[in-house]
Order: sequence, then structure tokens, then C-alpha cells
Amino acid sequence: MTSKKTGYLLGAVAGIGVAAAALAATDVGLTLAEKSGPSMPVIRASTAPVFAPPPGAPLSFADIFEQVSPAVVSVNVTSRADASVLRQIPGFEGLPFGIIPRAPGGGEDGEEEQQGPTQMSAGSGFFISADGYIVTNNHVVENAEEIKVVLKDERELEAEIVGRDEATDLAVLKVKGGNYPFVSFENDAVPRVGDWVIAVGNPFGLAATATSGIVSAYGRDIGETFVDFIQIDAPINRGNSGGPTFDIYGRVIGVNTAIFSTTGGSVGIGFAIPAATADTITKQLIASGSVTRGYIGATIQNYTREMAEAQGLGDQRGAIVSDTVPGGPSARAGLQPGDVVISVNGVAVRTSSELTREVAKASAGDTLRLEIIRGDARRTIQVRSGVRPNERELAANDNSGGSATPRGQNPAQPAAPEVLGMTLAPIDDAARRSFGLAAEVRGVVVTALASGSDAARKGLRRGDVIARVNSRAVTAAGDVVAEVEAARKAGRPSVLVGVSRDGRTLFLPLDIAQ
Repeated sequence: MTSKKTGYLLGAVAGIGVAAAALAATDVGLTLAEKSGPSMPVIRASTAPVFAPPPGAPLSFADIFEQVSPAVVSVNVTSRADASVLRQIPGFEGLPFGIIPRAPGGGEDGEEEQQGPTQMSAGSGFFISADGYIVTNNHVVENAEEIKVVLKDERELEAEIVGRDEATDLAVLKVKGGNYPFVSFENDAVPRVGDWVIAVGNPFGLAATATSGIVSAYGRDIGETFVDFIQIDAPINRGNSGGPTFDIYGRVIGVNTAIFSTTGGSVGIGFAIPAATADTITKQLIASGSVTRGYIGATIQNYTREMAEAQGLGDQRGAIVSDTVPGGPSARAGLQPGDVVISVNGVAVRTSSELTREVAKASAGDTLRLEIIRGDARRTIQVRSGVRPNERELAANDNSGGSATPRGQNPAQPAAPEVLGMTLAPIDDAARRSFGLAAEVRGVVVTALASGSDAARKGLRRGDVIARVNSRAVTAAGDVVAEVEAARKAGRPSVLVGVSRDGRTLFLPLDIAQ
């Protein structure tokens, strides 16, 4: 018990250390006592230090916490462990997760797939209405079999999922009853970088925990297409997911979602979904249980400065089309691989994420005007929007292309000399068999790579198919040679190569100076 108390005292020392150092020239009544035995400094404050906070900083967050904390809840989830994940844990490899006998009267052959064991997890959430609607993260509740929320007054209520949106990692829950304390999203008076914020949640099961800090940055890209995150330095940890971050007026400015960490614990960098995004999505979830977004059926990637230089387009930015879905909206409208989309309905786009977000704003049946660059010409293509599939369906489609046939050890003989460190061969029946290429794949196949080439450094490998060079579809090694020579004569540093692998196409700029 003594060591525990000492630990708390030392924690208090660390907390006032900066203030004490700053006021070293004044007497604030601090005395140092030494404990008998091993040296163990304990600081006792006979007079509390009195000083003014920095301009704009609250003297205390107590009033804000007292105002908003009743609206914050702990979200306790019961779910089933994924058996495939458990098999990867040492000691679980041999456990019989898989096929087990059914109870009498079960299905065919008396077998079914066994579910993993029950597991418990916890996150955070907050009321956004008096009648019981609660916002949290999708990843907190997506596999839930049972959800209970615990209020600040320790009441425990059963909750049901109203709707979830994987794309923004948001979910809305509902509890019965009414007259709950709630908080509101702040969409207009957005805090500036450097303004104070307070995060409230349930880290490590410690309900109603408050931490404070400042807004560190806006527009952080952490790999989520539809969210530009707010970076905050108020400490958030496991269990804070789904909880709110407030400004100093008690308004929700973000939903805590992720942390940057090399250890799994907080290092002081957290990310929150902006209030404007959360407000829009949760309203749709409450209204219909789901979120619908526009869709054009195209695989895209960032069109970088290096790619633009390869095509003589200076510092042009945008999103380059890698593939189109057969029969999809883009394919029907005439959009082609290699097209560079630079605006949607007059709104300039500089990245693939910006294009996706602009398209997502459309409703099914809306006409989208895409301004594109094809070759040396600009043109406008009108695409009638479809409905974006959910993220799981999109992921399944991404992984479904291509052949699973192993690449052979006896590739077809090349029909042309080396080009940019690549030995290329036409795609004939022998090449398809040797490299497991699907019947619809067109281009030239890479049969060998020079180890020091730019192509090798950028990850190309035997069996990859060169489908396009700059804006030209290629069917022979001579086509590649011709495009490289044309680029050299034009004084360009590289060519933009469309590489097809396992049913997907990726554009890469390859250096032609060698």
C-alpha cells in the first residue's frame, strides 16, 4: 500500500514539475522530506502554486467535464472470436475450430462450422439525442452479438444497432426510453490548430475518463478514403474508440477513432473523425440504416508529378484510371484505362481520394461530368452514377480477378531485346500457360528483369504484363520500344507504364535515362 501511495505522490510531482520550475524564483512553500531507508523523495505542497494560465486556456476543465460527461457512455460488446485468428495464436493451433457434429436434427451430414469462443470488448459512445440515439465507431460493434451501454450514473442498458458505415467507421445505436442527456456536433465554429480540446471515454474499461490537449492538425490521411482526420494530442487509448472530443464550450468536434502507436499504447497522437462528417453520416444511418454513395465502377490511383512528367504534362495532378468494371458506369460511358480525371462537375480533383469523395456525393442515376486528359487532349465524359457497393463487396471484387495458376519455370522465349531492363514476350498460348495469364489479358509479358533496372527497383517481376505505355495500348515489345524512343526525343525523363498483375492494373513511371 505504501508503494502505491508513493507512486501517486511521484505522479503528482511529475504533474507540477513544469510549473514549479517556471516559478523557481518565487517561494511557493514547497518542502522536501526524505523517507528513512533508501532514498525516496516525497514532495509535499504546503501552499498551492498560484499562476495565470496561458491566454485562452481554461483555468480548469472541470466545468466542461461536468457539463458533457453524463452524455458519454461505455459500450460493452459480446461477440464471437474468429477461429481463423485464434489458430494463429501460439497454443491454439491444434484446437478443433472448424467442423463439429451438430445437435440432433441438425443439417446435412450432421455437421456445421463451429463458432469461436465468446469474447468481450469495450469502447465508448455518446448520446446525440434525448430519445436514446448513440454514436460510436463501427469497429467497436461490427461483430456484436450483444451490446450493453453503461451510463455515468452506472445504469446498464441494452442497445441495438440502428446502422453501420464501414467506409467512415461510424455506427449508431439505440436504447429504449428517453430524456437522456445528450451533446451536439459542432459543424461551424471549428477549433483552430492549437485550440484546447477535451476527450472523454472508456480507456481500458476506466469509464468517464477525461484527458485534455490541443488540436494538432487537420486533414490527416491515415488510409481511410472518406475521412480527413483531425489529429489531436489529448491522450486516447484502447477503449476510447467511439468517444467524443469536445471544444472548450462542450460541443463535439470529433469522434475518436485511432491512435498512432508503435507499441499499441498511446504516444500522444490520436485521430478523430470531424464533426461535420460524423453529423452527415449519422443522420443518414438514423434515417435509413445505411449510407448510399455514388459509384462509377473504376479502379483509380493518384496521378503523381512524376507520372505527369513522363507524359509531358508538367505538374498536372489528378486521378488516373487503372481499370474499369466490365459493364459498369465508366465502361458504358467510354472511360478508359490511362485516362486522367482532373475534375468532377467542375470541382478540381488532385488525388484519387478526392475523386472518390466527389463521386460519392452523387445519387444513383445522377450524371457526373468528368473532365479527363487522354493522350494530349482534354475532353469531358458524362457518366451516369450507380450505387457504391459496401466495402466488403469491393474488397471481394478486388481479390477475385486474375488466375490462381502458379507461374511456371519455363517462360515463353522473348521476341524482342531488353527494354528498360525488361525482357518482353508476346502473350500467346504458351505464355498464358507458363505464367497463368487469364484469357482476357492483353499486352506483353515480362520474362526477365535486369536486377539494377528501375523496373526491378519499383517492384516489377517475371509474369507481369505491360498493358499500356503512356496513352497507348501495347501488344508487342516493339510498341514499348517505340513509346520509349518517342519519350526520349521529347526530352521526357520517364514513361508511364500500365502493369497488369493478378487481374489488376497499376501505373508506374519508369526512368528512361539509363
